[in-house]
Amino acid sequence: MNRIWTLFYTFFKIGALSIGGGYAIIPLIQEQVVERAGWVSEKVFTDIITISQMTPGPLAVNTSTFVGLQIAGVPGAVAATVGCVLCGVALSLVLYAFFRRYRRSVYVFEVLGGLKAASLGLIMSAAGTILLLAFFGTGAPAPGAMPDWAALAVFAASLFALRRWKLNPVLLMAVTGVLGLFLY
Repeated sequence: MNRIWTLFYTFFKIGALSIGGGYAIIPLIQEQVVERAGWVSEKVFTDIITISQMTPGPLAVNTSTFVGLQIAGVPGAVAATVGCVLCGVALSLVLYAFFRRYRRSVYVFEVLGGLKAASLGLIMSAAGTILLLAFFGTGAPAPGAMPDWAALAVFAASLFALRRWKLNPVLLMAVTGVLGLFLY
């Protein structure tokens, strides 16, 4: 039961700080789940992020559900998911009332501009974390570490195919998933 409450509280904090959306919050989730709590390895976390991206729904919510399921089964999944969304729902209701009242304020629009810039930085940080995990298997590779050349080649080929032939991303994910079965 203690683990359930710990999952709830951890993901409540993550949900409270998830400004910028799912991709922006990946480094915080990784810090809490992999580095601090040690609930999953970086490899398992990368797999959870991959699955969370492929399933319908918000990335942070899907990730919390999968981590909770991994740690404490269905009760853990429910606790982590509720913890992740509870603060966001409450904050959304408060912000809705606030913006309805001050919707014409110049200051509110200036604050939102600053938040957009911060969100972009968080998303770029998340992209860097995902790339490091994919290419080096860790969020902070050791100096002189060699990348996973197969992962780098698949990434480069996928990026090229997306840009050159405008392939359907779902089809590309299916093809690279099958390719991953043979490579790994």
